[in-house]
Amino acid sequence: MIKTSSNIKIYKNEDGLEFIEINNTLADGRVALQGAHVDWWKPKSIKDDVLWSSSNTRYEKGRSIRGGVPICWPWFGEHPTDNSFCLHGFARVIPWELIKSVDLKNGATKLVLKMIPTEVVRNQLTYSFELILTIIIGETLNLNLKTTNLSDSPFTISEGFHSYFYISDITNVKLTGLENALFTDKNHNFKKGVEGQTVSFKSPIDKVYLNSSNDCYLEDRKLNRIIHIKRSNSHSLVVWNPGEVKSNEMGDMGEKEEWRRMVCIETANTLENSVVIYPKLSHSISTEYSIQES
Repeated sequence: MIKTSSNIKIYKNEDGLEFIEINNTLADGRVALQGAHVDWWKPKSIKDDVLWSSSNTRYEKGRSIRGGVPICWPWFGEHPTDNSFCLHGFARVIPWELIKSVDLKNGATKLVLKMIPTEVVRNQLTYSFELILTIIIGETLNLNLKTTNLSDSPFTISEGFHSYFYISDITNVKLTGLENALFTDKNHNFKKGVEGQTVSFKSPIDKVYLNSSNDCYLEDRKLNRIIHIKRSNSHSLVVWNPGEVKSNEMGDMGEKEEWRRMVCIETANTLENSVVIYPKLSHSISTEYSIQES
Protein backbone atom coordinates (compact mmCIF):
# COMPACT_ATOMS: atom_id res chain seq x y z
CA MET A 1 0.00 0.00 0.00
CA ILE A 2 1.61 3.27 -1.11
CA LYS A 3 1.47 6.47 0.91
CA THR A 4 -1.22 8.65 -0.62
CA SER A 5 -1.65 12.41 -0.64
CA SER A 6 -5.12 13.77 0.08
CA ASN A 7 -4.58 16.34 -2.70
CA ILE A 8 -4.39 14.03 -5.71
CA LYS A 9 -6.88 12.29 -7.96
CA ILE A 10 -5.99 9.57 -10.49
CA TYR A 11 -8.12 9.13 -13.60
CA LYS A 12 -7.98 7.80 -17.17
CA ASN A 13 -8.77 9.60 -20.42
CA GLU A 14 -10.76 8.11 -23.30
CA ASP A 15 -7.61 6.42 -24.70
CA GLY A 16 -6.83 4.76 -21.37
CA LEU A 17 -3.93 7.02 -20.39
CA GLU A 18 -3.66 7.58 -16.63
CA PHE A 19 -3.22 11.04 -15.15
CA ILE A 20 -2.56 12.34 -11.64
CA GLU A 21 -4.38 15.58 -10.92
CA ILE A 22 -2.93 17.68 -8.08
CA ASN A 23 -4.84 20.42 -6.24
CA ASN A 24 -3.25 21.74 -3.06
CA THR A 25 -3.27 25.10 -1.28
CA LEU A 26 -0.27 26.32 -3.30
CA ALA A 27 -0.74 25.09 -6.86
CA ASP A 28 -2.59 22.96 -9.38
CA GLY A 29 -0.91 20.42 -11.58
CA ARG A 30 -1.31 17.33 -13.74
CA VAL A 31 1.09 14.46 -14.42
CA ALA A 32 0.67 11.80 -17.11
CA LEU A 33 1.84 8.37 -15.95
CA GLN A 34 2.93 7.67 -19.52
CA GLY A 35 6.34 9.30 -19.55
CA ALA A 36 6.06 10.64 -15.96
CA HIS A 37 5.18 13.82 -17.81
CA VAL A 38 4.33 17.02 -15.93
CA ASP A 39 1.63 18.21 -18.29
CA TRP A 40 0.59 21.30 -16.30
CA TRP A 41 1.68 23.29 -13.25
CA LYS A 42 0.43 26.65 -12.05
CA PRO A 43 0.93 28.29 -8.65
CA LYS A 44 -2.29 29.79 -7.32
CA SER A 45 -0.48 33.06 -6.60
CA ILE A 46 -0.03 33.92 -10.30
CA LYS A 47 -2.38 34.69 -13.18
CA ASP A 48 -0.74 33.16 -16.24
CA ASP A 49 0.34 29.60 -16.99
CA VAL A 50 4.01 28.71 -16.58
CA LEU A 51 4.19 25.67 -18.88
CA TRP A 52 3.09 25.67 -22.51
CA SER A 53 1.20 22.83 -24.18
CA SER A 54 0.19 22.63 -27.81
CA SER A 55 -3.53 22.94 -28.49
CA ASN A 56 -3.37 19.83 -30.67
CA THR A 57 -0.99 17.61 -28.72
CA ARG A 58 -1.99 13.94 -28.94
CA TYR A 59 -2.71 12.20 -25.65
CA GLU A 60 -2.31 8.67 -27.00
CA LYS A 61 -0.50 5.51 -25.94
CA GLY A 62 3.06 5.42 -27.24
CA ARG A 63 3.12 9.11 -28.26
CA SER A 64 5.06 11.86 -26.54
CA ILE A 65 3.13 14.89 -25.29
CA ARG A 66 3.96 18.17 -27.02
CA GLY A 67 4.39 20.58 -24.12
CA GLY A 68 4.87 20.55 -20.37
CA VAL A 69 8.01 18.74 -19.22
CA PRO A 70 8.95 15.63 -21.24
CA ILE A 71 11.68 13.42 -19.73
CA CYS A 72 14.61 12.75 -22.09
CA TRP A 73 16.44 9.53 -21.11
CA PRO A 74 18.67 7.51 -21.65
CA TRP A 75 19.75 9.60 -24.63
CA PHE A 76 19.12 13.20 -25.60
CA GLY A 77 18.33 13.87 -29.25
CA GLU A 78 18.89 11.01 -31.68
CA HIS A 79 20.14 7.63 -30.51
CA PRO A 80 23.94 7.61 -30.98
CA THR A 81 23.95 4.58 -33.30
CA ASP A 82 20.35 3.79 -34.38
CA ASN A 83 18.09 6.63 -35.53
CA SER A 84 15.10 4.28 -35.73
CA PHE A 85 14.87 4.48 -31.94
CA CYS A 86 12.67 7.11 -30.29
CA LEU A 87 14.02 10.66 -30.43
CA HIS A 88 15.17 11.77 -26.95
CA GLY A 89 14.90 8.21 -25.62
CA PHE A 90 11.98 6.05 -24.57
CA ALA A 91 11.37 7.39 -21.04
CA ARG A 92 8.76 9.88 -22.27
CA VAL A 93 6.58 7.22 -23.93
CA ILE A 94 6.94 4.34 -21.42
CA PRO A 95 4.48 3.68 -18.55
CA TRP A 96 5.56 4.74 -15.06
CA GLU A 97 3.97 3.86 -11.73
CA LEU A 98 3.24 6.04 -8.72
CA ILE A 99 5.05 4.55 -5.73
CA LYS A 100 4.47 7.36 -3.22
CA SER A 101 2.50 10.60 -2.82
CA VAL A 102 2.85 12.77 0.26
CA ASP A 103 1.45 16.08 1.53
CA LEU A 104 4.40 18.15 2.73
CA LYS A 105 4.27 20.48 5.73
CA ASN A 106 4.64 23.58 3.56
CA GLY A 107 1.50 22.68 1.58
CA ALA A 108 3.25 21.20 -1.48
CA THR A 109 2.61 17.70 -2.84
CA LYS A 110 5.41 15.20 -3.40
CA LEU A 111 5.05 12.42 -5.98
CA VAL A 112 7.56 9.61 -6.52
CA LEU A 113 7.30 7.69 -9.81
CA LYS A 114 9.23 4.69 -11.11
CA MET A 115 9.65 3.60 -14.70
CA ILE A 116 8.12 0.22 -15.54
CA PRO A 117 10.60 -1.81 -17.65
CA THR A 118 8.73 -2.99 -20.75
CA GLU A 119 9.66 -5.12 -23.73
CA VAL A 120 10.55 -1.90 -25.60
CA VAL A 121 13.06 -1.03 -22.88
CA ARG A 122 14.58 -4.51 -22.81
CA ASN A 123 14.98 -4.46 -26.60
CA GLN A 124 16.83 -1.13 -26.58
CA LEU A 125 19.13 -1.47 -23.56
CA THR A 126 21.60 -4.17 -22.59
CA TYR A 127 22.01 -3.07 -18.97
CA SER A 128 19.85 -3.14 -15.84
CA PHE A 129 18.83 0.07 -14.14
CA GLU A 130 16.29 1.77 -11.92
CA LEU A 131 14.82 5.15 -12.88
CA ILE A 132 12.99 7.25 -10.28
CA LEU A 133 11.42 10.69 -10.77
CA THR A 134 10.50 12.80 -7.75
CA ILE A 135 8.13 15.71 -8.40
CA ILE A 136 7.27 18.41 -5.85
CA ILE A 137 4.34 20.58 -6.87
CA GLY A 138 3.84 23.76 -4.89
CA GLU A 139 4.78 27.42 -5.19
CA THR A 140 7.78 26.05 -7.10
CA LEU A 141 8.04 22.98 -9.33
CA ASN A 142 10.93 20.70 -8.38
CA LEU A 143 12.02 17.68 -10.45
CA ASN A 144 14.69 15.12 -9.57
CA LEU A 145 15.55 12.24 -11.91
CA LYS A 146 17.66 9.48 -10.31
CA THR A 147 19.35 6.74 -12.34
CA THR A 148 20.80 3.72 -10.55
CA ASN A 149 23.09 1.23 -12.28
CA LEU A 150 21.95 -2.29 -11.34
CA SER A 151 24.30 -4.03 -13.77
CA ASP A 152 27.90 -5.21 -13.44
CA SER A 153 29.41 -2.75 -15.93
CA PRO A 154 29.38 1.04 -16.26
CA PHE A 155 27.03 2.67 -18.76
CA THR A 156 26.69 6.15 -20.25
CA ILE A 157 23.51 8.21 -20.44
CA SER A 158 22.48 11.62 -21.66
CA GLU A 159 19.37 13.13 -20.13
CA GLY A 160 17.22 16.20 -19.73
CA PHE A 161 13.99 17.92 -18.76
CA HIS A 162 12.64 19.18 -22.11
CA SER A 163 10.58 21.97 -20.50
CA TYR A 164 8.24 24.11 -22.59
CA PHE A 165 7.62 27.53 -21.02
CA TYR A 166 4.60 29.69 -21.78
CA ILE A 167 5.52 33.23 -22.86
CA SER A 168 3.63 36.25 -24.19
CA ASP A 169 5.57 36.26 -27.47
CA ILE A 170 9.01 35.04 -28.51
CA THR A 171 10.06 38.63 -29.33
CA ASN A 172 9.16 39.82 -25.79
CA VAL A 173 11.55 37.57 -23.87
CA LYS A 174 15.24 37.33 -23.09
CA LEU A 175 17.33 34.76 -21.25
CA THR A 176 20.17 35.63 -18.86
CA GLY A 177 22.59 33.51 -16.87
CA LEU A 178 24.51 32.14 -19.85
CA GLU A 179 27.00 34.99 -20.20
CA ASN A 180 30.28 33.78 -21.80
CA ALA A 181 28.99 30.19 -21.98
CA LEU A 182 30.27 27.93 -24.74
CA PHE A 183 27.53 26.70 -27.09
CA THR A 184 27.11 24.49 -30.12
CA ASP A 185 24.50 25.69 -32.63
CA LYS A 186 22.50 22.82 -34.15
CA ASN A 187 20.88 25.15 -36.70
CA HIS A 188 24.32 26.04 -38.10
CA ASN A 189 26.04 22.67 -38.48
CA PHE A 190 26.95 22.48 -34.78
CA LYS A 191 29.15 25.57 -35.04
CA LYS A 192 30.73 26.50 -31.71
CA GLY A 193 30.48 29.94 -30.17
CA VAL A 194 30.52 31.94 -26.95
CA GLU A 195 27.31 33.57 -25.73
CA GLY A 196 27.03 37.30 -25.07
CA GLN A 197 25.27 39.03 -22.20
CA THR A 198 21.75 37.86 -23.03
CA VAL A 199 20.03 35.38 -25.33
CA SER A 200 17.36 37.04 -27.46
CA PHE A 201 15.09 35.39 -29.99
CA LYS A 202 15.15 36.95 -33.46
CA SER A 203 15.17 33.66 -35.42
CA PRO A 204 14.73 29.91 -34.82
CA ILE A 205 17.12 28.70 -32.14
CA ASP A 206 18.51 25.28 -31.21
CA LYS A 207 21.61 25.75 -29.08
CA VAL A 208 23.28 23.42 -26.58
CA TYR A 209 25.23 25.27 -23.89
CA LEU A 210 28.04 23.14 -22.47
CA ASN A 211 30.04 22.99 -19.24
CA SER A 212 27.65 25.41 -17.58
CA SER A 213 25.63 24.88 -14.39
CA ASN A 214 24.45 28.45 -13.79
CA ASP A 215 20.91 29.37 -12.88
CA CYS A 216 19.02 30.98 -15.76
CA TYR A 217 16.35 33.67 -15.86
CA LEU A 218 13.67 33.92 -18.53
CA GLU A 219 12.38 37.48 -18.49
CA ASP A 220 9.02 38.29 -20.12
CA ARG A 221 8.39 42.02 -20.43
CA LYS A 222 4.71 41.75 -21.33
CA LEU A 223 3.81 39.26 -18.57
CA ASN A 224 5.95 41.24 -16.10
CA ARG A 225 7.63 38.15 -14.74
CA ILE A 226 10.88 36.22 -14.60
CA ILE A 227 10.98 32.42 -14.60
CA HIS A 228 13.95 31.33 -12.49
CA ILE A 229 15.45 28.03 -13.68
CA LYS A 230 17.66 26.44 -11.03
CA ARG A 231 19.80 23.40 -11.88
CA SER A 232 21.73 20.77 -9.94
CA ASN A 233 24.09 18.17 -11.45
CA SER A 234 23.29 19.62 -14.87
CA HIS A 235 26.18 20.77 -17.05
CA SER A 236 24.28 21.36 -20.31
CA LEU A 237 21.38 23.64 -21.15
CA VAL A 238 19.37 23.44 -24.37
CA VAL A 239 17.46 26.45 -25.71
CA TRP A 240 14.95 25.75 -28.49
CA ASN A 241 12.24 27.47 -30.47
CA PRO A 242 11.60 25.98 -33.92
CA GLY A 243 10.30 29.13 -35.61
CA GLU A 244 7.46 29.36 -38.09
CA VAL A 245 8.60 27.11 -40.94
CA LYS A 246 9.57 24.09 -38.86
CA SER A 247 6.53 24.49 -36.58
CA ASN A 248 4.22 24.31 -39.59
CA GLU A 249 5.98 21.11 -40.69
CA MET A 250 5.73 19.38 -37.31
CA GLY A 251 1.98 18.78 -37.18
CA ASP A 252 1.49 18.95 -33.41
CA MET A 253 2.80 22.43 -32.59
CA GLY A 254 -0.69 23.91 -32.44
CA GLU A 255 -2.49 26.50 -34.54
CA LYS A 256 -0.79 29.16 -36.65
CA GLU A 257 1.50 31.42 -34.58
CA GLU A 258 1.16 29.20 -31.50
CA TRP A 259 4.91 28.55 -31.63
CA ARG A 260 5.44 32.22 -30.76
CA ARG A 261 4.12 31.63 -27.24
CA MET A 262 6.65 28.99 -26.20
CA VAL A 263 10.34 28.49 -25.64
CA CYS A 264 12.13 25.39 -24.35
CA ILE A 265 14.81 25.89 -21.70
CA GLU A 266 16.08 22.38 -21.02
CA THR A 267 18.10 21.31 -17.98
CA ALA A 268 20.31 18.55 -19.35
CA ASN A 269 23.51 16.54 -19.57
CA THR A 270 24.31 15.82 -23.21
CA LEU A 271 27.08 15.65 -25.82
CA GLU A 272 30.42 15.90 -23.94
CA ASN A 273 28.49 16.36 -20.69
CA SER A 274 26.99 12.87 -20.91
CA VAL A 275 27.24 10.92 -17.64
CA VAL A 276 28.99 7.60 -16.89
CA ILE A 277 27.33 5.64 -14.06
CA TYR A 278 29.33 2.87 -12.42
CA PRO A 279 27.84 -0.41 -11.11
CA LYS A 280 25.64 -0.13 -8.00
CA LEU A 281 25.97 3.68 -8.00
CA SER A 282 23.40 6.39 -8.73
CA HIS A 283 23.31 9.75 -10.47
CA SER A 284 20.66 12.45 -10.07
CA ILE A 285 19.82 15.56 -12.10
CA SER A 286 17.48 18.20 -10.67
CA THR A 287 15.76 21.39 -11.70
CA GLU A 288 13.44 23.84 -9.97
CA TYR A 289 11.20 26.49 -11.51
CA SER A 290 9.96 29.55 -9.65
CA ILE A 291 8.25 32.79 -10.67
CA GLN A 292 9.38 36.31 -9.79
CA GLU A 293 7.62 39.56 -10.62
CA SER A 294 9.75 41.88 -12.75
